[in-house]
Amino acid sequence: MDSIARASDPDSVPRLAALAALLADETRAAVCLALLDRRAWTAGELARHCGVAPSTISEHLTRLVEGGLLVGERQGRHRYVRLADAGVARLVEDLAAYTTPATLRPAASLRAHSAGAALARGRTCYDHLAGRLGVAITDALTARGLLRQDAGFAITDAGLAWLTDLGADLTTSGKRPLARPCLDWTERRHHLAGTAGAELCRLFLSRGWTERVGTGRAVRATETGRTELNRLLGIHPEEFEPTTSNTAPI
Repeated sequence: MDSIARASDPDSVPRLAALAALLADETRAAVCLALLDRRAWTAGELARHCGVAPSTISEHLTRLVEGGLLVGERQGRHRYVRLADAGVARLVEDLAAYTTPATLRPAASLRAHSAGAALARGRTCYDHLAGRLGVAITDALTARGLLRQDAGFAITDAGLAWLTDLGADLTTSGKRPLARPCLDWTERRHHLAGTAGAELCRLFLSRGWTERVGTGRAVRATETGRTELNRLLGIHPEEFEPTTSNTAPI
């Protein structure tokens, strides 16, 4: 009933149109995608990332903040921005998944190819693991009866015990579910999100099982991480290592 009421709300039409207009600009879309790493960026960093002038990025950031997609804060002389919340991150990632074509185009440069391969191998999707690494972990959890995908995503009793023993804090807050599917824009399959997905990502990074690649969202399994992935979930490196290709994901 609530969803029907929202859909019939006449104010929802201009709000939806305004949201679409915010993300219709390539620079603003690039900003939102960059901020999926969950870190706060300065305007200067985002200007360099997007290849635009500082004055141009400032205008775009103002619109994104006013539109509710970003929040800003000042520290000293610097202004930082980040995604407003996990809901915005999910919206951006879901849109990317539905709009990215399944085919890959040739990489414009060796650097672009390397960056694309790293993202496809493994990355953070706001606060959980994505790419081949995230999908491999999700598949392994399902195969071992720790996660059910037959009727939506649900952590089983065995999965709750396994995650707790691993050291995960499964306390949920607000409306965030314990587990939910997130459509992976490179694999075109679901990986684990929600509180459980966030905790796995946190544990893997804090224990040195995964590490960030460069300054972006890409992550990779360390030597210790590969051992633990195999010991805990039976995952072999070839399940998430990048394939040889001269293409990069768009």
